[in-house]
Amino acid sequence: MKGLVLAAGYGTRLYPLTLDRPKPLLFVGGRSILSRLLEKLEGVESCDEVYIVTNAKFTDLIVKWSEEHKYRFAVDVINDMTTSNDDRLGAIGDMDLVFNKKHPKDDILIIAGDNLFEFDIMNFISFARERKHFSIALFDVKDIEFARKYGIVSLDNNGKVVGFQEKPAQPESTLASTGIYYLPDDKISAFAEYIKTENPKDAPGNFVKWMSETYGVYGYVFTEGWYDIGDKISLKKADMEYREKGI
Repeated sequence: MKGLVLAAGYGTRLYPLTLDRPKPLLFVGGRSILSRLLEKLEGVESCDEVYIVTNAKFTDLIVKWSEEHKYRFAVDVINDMTTSNDDRLGAIGDMDLVFNKKHPKDDILIIAGDNLFEFDIMNFISFARERKHFSIALFDVKDIEFARKYGIVSLDNNGKVVGFQEKPAQPESTLASTGIYYLPDDKISAFAEYIKTENPKDAPGNFVKWMSETYGVYGYVFTEGWYDIGDKISLKKADMEYREKGI
């Protein structure tokens, strides 16, 4: 299995904190978000390589970080060559770049680099492998107002995705897509198929929606902690709660 951390954003809502530091290298509870994510991947025995896709502005910082932190798997930092928020590729564009550059032939666990989660990642991987489909991790935000901020998913009784809304004005559920995806090796070609369509190539929710309508997608709902580090308020909340928990 390969890991892919999406870390090419510019974190504009966190300025000035992210003017000279990528969001994944911000500290939460005394440790960087990126360190916490790769520690999760260390617990996945089958993971033998992790790609971290970043941008030209922050590549040197991410490379320096990777040289200072050793893991049992290889860490490969990939520069998407963008220099600002205006020319960014978006999550789907960055995934396409990695797939074309590295040609992975394994299942891929994809994680947004501004994400913190407390569930056992092996439970999600087992769920996805049992279903043999593209799978996404979901968290119930339990509030319609909050739901309007996220990609919102509706599931049937078997956990299959039957609806996806990107930041909807009228959410059909409160199950938020958390930016954690499992793409089986035999579905990488489906991603290439999506790239050839005229669908949007930025937010990954567009791919989730297309996949659910074309090949089928399953949603794994977890109840443990989840933090979407999108602004200073969410960063402060995560930092405070991680310090209180001592983790």
